[in-house]
Amino acid sequence: MQPHLILLSSALFLTACAMSNNTSPAATAQLQSTKGSQAAGVVTFTPQRNGVRVSGTVRGLKPNAEHGFHVHEKGDCSSGDGMSAGGHFNPAGRPHGRHGAGEHHAGDLQGLKADAAGVATFDFESRAIAVGPGATDIIGRGLIVHLDPDDYKTQPTGNSGARVACAVIARS
Repeated sequence: MQPHLILLSSALFLTACAMSNNTSPAATAQLQSTKGSQAAGVVTFTPQRNGVRVSGTVRGLKPNAEHGFHVHEKGDCSSGDGMSAGGHFNPAGRPHGRHGAGEHHAGDLQGLKADAAGVATFDFESRAIAVGPGATDIIGRGLIVHLDPDDYKTQPTGNSGARVACAVIARS
């Protein structure tokens, strides 16, 4: 085989390997209910070309209601009420806001909408977070589902109410 074909073959192989790594989940969060709650679920974070795909299912939510959903600073769910996860993940020091619209914390995710059975199934992309090295890396951070909807304006929390489920985001 000619040297330039070997180089081309090697480059194509490495590209295929890198692309195949982007098709499997790179991080997972196993949401557990906080004290007095029944909410639980699984969330996956998969790197994409322009961000991170966030997908999953959360059960045991308030039926037909919207729930705040945020990455939090600390990967600590030990307090029983989720407060040990600290505040929203905000490495750039931005104001709280709506996911994907204007300035917002890196941890401000799209709200969850529960159906009549209290189940929220979701699949969206975030360009504010990363799975892996860098300031916006979410590995080891907390993931919180809140009782109430995010109002997207109250600083710094969005007034989303109690924390009904908590998880630590871990590499898959």
